[in-house]
Amino acid sequence: MIQKLDLRVDPATAAIADKLKKECSRRAGLDIGRIKRVDILRRSIDARQRRVMVNLSLAVHVDEVDEKAVAFEPVEYPDVTGAKEVIVVGAGPAGLYAALELIELGFKPVVLERGKDVDSRRRDMVKINREGIVDPDSNYCFGEGGAGAYSDGKLYTRSKKRGPVDKVLRVFVQHGASHDILVDAHPHIGTDKLPFVIKAMRETIIRSGGEVHFGTRVEELLFSKDKKEVTGVVAADGRQWNGNVILATGHSARDVYHMLVRSGIELQPKGIAVGVRLEHPQHLIDCLQYHSRDGRGKYLPAAEYSMLTRVDDRAVYSFCMCPGGYIIPAASAPGQLVVNGMSPANRGTQWANSGMVVEVLPEDIPDVPDSTENALKMMRFQEEIEKRFFEAADGTQQAPAQRMTDFVNGVASSSLARSSYPPGLLCRRVDELLPEPVSRRLREGFRVFNGKQRGFLTPEATVIGNETRTSSPVRIPRLPESMQHIAFEGLYPCGEGAGYAGGIVSAAIDGILSARAVAQNSAQ
Repeated sequence: MIQKLDLRVDPATAAIADKLKKECSRRAGLDIGRIKRVDILRRSIDARQRRVMVNLSLAVHVDEVDEKAVAFEPVEYPDVTGAKEVIVVGAGPAGLYAALELIELGFKPVVLERGKDVDSRRRDMVKINREGIVDPDSNYCFGEGGAGAYSDGKLYTRSKKRGPVDKVLRVFVQHGASHDILVDAHPHIGTDKLPFVIKAMRETIIRSGGEVHFGTRVEELLFSKDKKEVTGVVAADGRQWNGNVILATGHSARDVYHMLVRSGIELQPKGIAVGVRLEHPQHLIDCLQYHSRDGRGKYLPAAEYSMLTRVDDRAVYSFCMCPGGYIIPAASAPGQLVVNGMSPANRGTQWANSGMVVEVLPEDIPDVPDSTENALKMMRFQEEIEKRFFEAADGTQQAPAQRMTDFVNGVASSSLARSSYPPGLLCRRVDELLPEPVSRRLREGFRVFNGKQRGFLTPEATVIGNETRTSSPVRIPRLPESMQHIAFEGLYPCGEGAGYAGGIVSAAIDGILSARAVAQNSAQ
């Protein structure tokens, strides 16, 4: 028999099986000998009060273990070797989940990825870290798994009304992710674990009869004679594939946006967020978040935070917070400098970092005379900032940086704290390199955040620039019913690159929904 139980306990009780079992016995009024096993169904940490507590939803097995009640049901993938082909451009979260969903629905996915497989991709990222060499087809943004493969694997999302979040998580677990992601309120896989999961997903696609082609950069769309339908794609090496196209190229595929404009595909400029990576000692964040001079102690995870305010009618907020993580170079082409953050599964480094960004809307950036290029004005805004930081770093991947207090006070830093950033830091006026409206709002935002959490604004923290790849600078408009482009049948703009997602889970959901739309439209 299964008895459901909700408990609010201290961290030690939540972490130690025998203590938790004893507490279940006391709360449920059961003899402890009758409790055969306790499964955690949901877990969240409440650090709002001085005493940190853990909220648990439990399945208590009474008298016998009932495996059927908590059994994990994997998705069944049929053989689609001879089925109708659908082209999936991009092997990030949106593309991979679109491919898996297509297989479930009886279609054969043909996945075209410009970058390398997830193992080969690692060597190119080492070159970025050690030599500052950026391969424009294989880097932290491009390659199997997309940008999400090396950005912590955070799976928390507010997109629960948009689609099947639970399915996304279950598919990850089926392919090797920890079962904990089905339990934790803020789940994450970890940068060190996610590549193995991604590889397993690729193996499922191929085993089921799908295709995955690496080193295949799509450079052209094919159209019907009446120019009303996209009928396929052409790769840089001349190879051609025919079929419906799910376009899941990610938020940094700028050459794809240029290609779409040349092809007459309507795009729209979209609001983005621009700022910096802010790095603190993790122990300091633990002390602040858990209200303890001793930090997190033995039973609590590395603490994370979320900050939000408004300054001059624009949002200023933390983004992609990486506890126990490190900062990485995220340029996707030579001549750029941009940073991002990630964490290993154990979140065990001595640093905490987060994007600290300011909302920038299309109306904040002047239009350009050429109306066809207006759709790309937010992208050009990103490019200008990244080029400015690259030049300030003397053409290297070392990152301009400033102590947080110096940034707020508008003065140069004479020294910097130790950092997790592999290529190294350079003392530069980050406040002057950023656009003035961004710097001004960030300064005020930091003061507000320090008012909410005294000690957050500290010379121990480092502002590292720049963070511009928070989301796509473009939206590819599509019809809400069919999910096809508003003017072209057969083209399904999808995920972050199309402007309809913001993270691994929401991108995966969009991939699933796009695959379902292809199936539904094909049946009509």
